Amino acid sequence: MASPTQTLEFQAETRQLLQLVIHSIYSNKDIFLRELISNASDALDKLRLESLTDTGLGVDTSDLHITLETDRDARTLTVRDNGIGMTREDVVDLIGTIAKSGTASLLAKVKEAKDAEAAQSLIGQFGVGFYSAFMVADKVTLHTRRAGTEQGTVWESDGEGSYTIADADDLPVGTSVTLHLKPADGEDGLGDYLAGWKIRQIVKQYSDFIRWPIRMAPEPAATATGTEAATESGTEDGDAGGRRGEPETLNSMKALWARPRSEVTEAEYSEFYQQISHDWQPPAETIHMRAEGTFEYEALLFVPAHAPFDLFSRDTKRGVQLYVKRVFIMDDCDALMPNYLRFVKGVVDAHDLSLNVSREILQHDRQITAVRRRLVKKVLGALKNMQATDTEAYLSFWEQFGRVLKEGLFEDRDNTDALLELVSAASTNDPQKPTTLREYVARMKDGQDTIYYLTGENRAMVENSPHMEAFTAKGYEVLILTDPVDEIWTDQVPAFDGHRFQSIAKGRVDLDDETDGDDGDEAKSEKARREEDFAALLPWLRTVLAEHVKDVRLSTRLTTSAACLVGDAHDLTPTLEKMYRAMGQELPAVKRILELNPTHPLVTALRQAHGTNADDPALAEIAELVHGSALLAEGGDLPDPARFTRLLTDRLTRTL
Repeated sequence: MASPTQTLEFQAETRQLLQLVIHSIYSNKDIFLRELISNASDALDKLRLESLTDTGLGVDTSDLHITLETDRDARTLTVRDNGIGMTREDVVDLIGTIAKSGTASLLAKVKEAKDAEAAQSLIGQFGVGFYSAFMVADKVTLHTRRAGTEQGTVWESDGEGSYTIADADDLPVGTSVTLHLKPADGEDGLGDYLAGWKIRQIVKQYSDFIRWPIRMAPEPAATATGTEAATESGTEDGDAGGRRGEPETLNSMKALWARPRSEVTEAEYSEFYQQISHDWQPPAETIHMRAEGTFEYEALLFVPAHAPFDLFSRDTKRGVQLYVKRVFIMDDCDALMPNYLRFVKGVVDAHDLSLNVSREILQHDRQITAVRRRLVKKVLGALKNMQATDTEAYLSFWEQFGRVLKEGLFEDRDNTDALLELVSAASTNDPQKPTTLREYVARMKDGQDTIYYLTGENRAMVENSPHMEAFTAKGYEVLILTDPVDEIWTDQVPAFDGHRFQSIAKGRVDLDDETDGDDGDEAKSEKARREEDFAALLPWLRTVLAEHVKDVRLSTRLTTSAACLVGDAHDLTPTLEKMYRAMGQELPAVKRILELNPTHPLVTALRQAHGTNADDPALAEIAELVHGSALLAEGGDLPDPARFTRLLTDRLTRTL
């Protein structure tokens, strides 16, 4: 015997929680349709699975689908599926009550949430997405019958204080949810959910890749009059009083990431990449992967061929698209991709997340962290393979994205070694072709255990730097690093494959130490003799230039220039100092070390003049000119350009 209609009251805490769902949690009301379609898709999945194990269900699974129906006269939108359906007990458990226990504690957590996203994540974990329908509807009616049963159930509520539940006969297997819609209100974010274009837009954005067809039934002929109605229904003829024309399938169902790679063509990959990236060129690399186990997901990632114009903009959105069981969750999910891989485009489809998971939850989710680690390794592995198999393509990639990728050298300590293998840099070995660090190490001289480099604004400035002279003369290869990011990562990454990095503009560089045998002994003896010759000049110069430098010493890195400026091993470079100041960080002035070429005629003449008359005031001016010339040679800024110009002019005048 059929059970009578029952009217039941929501618990007090449940009513409060329901009001939060309706009025506070969801900032975008359009997602109510995403929630209902997702529920319908789950019901179809369950029916298909159960039909494989229970042949007694007696249901036809040849055309599983979801139907959306609108009725302008009644102002209703119905979401219908022919899935597993529910019994009366299921409705009470899953729909009739928000929770059997713990509602009060959940409500307290929601009220304590600091923002709407955090609250939404709690609601999502609680599984009440169905109630988002009340954001757009004054009343919701649910009809359902479970597969394998004869009795159907009707549930109805206005979302206020109570709901009714009753048995129903002659219902088809599946579930239909009918929303009695509120009037459209742009200020309140309520769209016209009876308009075909609006429904198409929502389905395309959130549910395009649902595996089951989502069909929109034509409007009833009685409400469709004139050209507008014909356009909306997609036909101009049909049965009066019925629905005119054929249903329209709204979703593509083409989730490429869910198909085996062997079944997807390069043209399909390229088309999909262009769709999600708005780039009209094919990608440089495609990465298609699937992970199974405790946390299942699929990923389809793309490395673009060209850098977007806003790659270095502060407001650049980064991250890949996140789906949950083919349901769109968010664009630019930065929790899945580090900042230095912000150029990577694609999709990650997780099977075990809530539809309403927030960015805050993602940032601290252990499973998402594990997914991120694996995605990063996959991307870096794909780039390494490109480097090994297609040098030309990799060099093109590096030209576009190398500066960004090098940010990972100081952002991602876990992958420093992998990133160092990918580094490509100009060097003195070849004026055109860049080198990898692995290739540099293979060409190192016998006894050399250091990777030498020099940073600068451009290649010409670096190659003409005084610091380069001894290395060029003795045939040592030097990496030429001209990207601003090189100033940072070289300061934080100590070594590659056991070979430390050494800036030739920092610390002491003595190439004679790398020379063995009699030549090395002779060089050390000559160095000691020169130190003795300059024993009087160097302390005097330290005193005269104390305002500008912290030390004056003889150089082993100069062959043709009179002097150069170097930093201590752990000093900030002038370029890095400028970068920090440009970002508004106040730094104490960093004094450099002035190195003199003991064989240069100017330096030897200054030594002799000082030995003859140390009190000559002109010597101090010459010392300033030597320091200023060294500063200009490396592209630095003079502290007092007017004074330098005056001293230089006076000196030239006396000479003439």
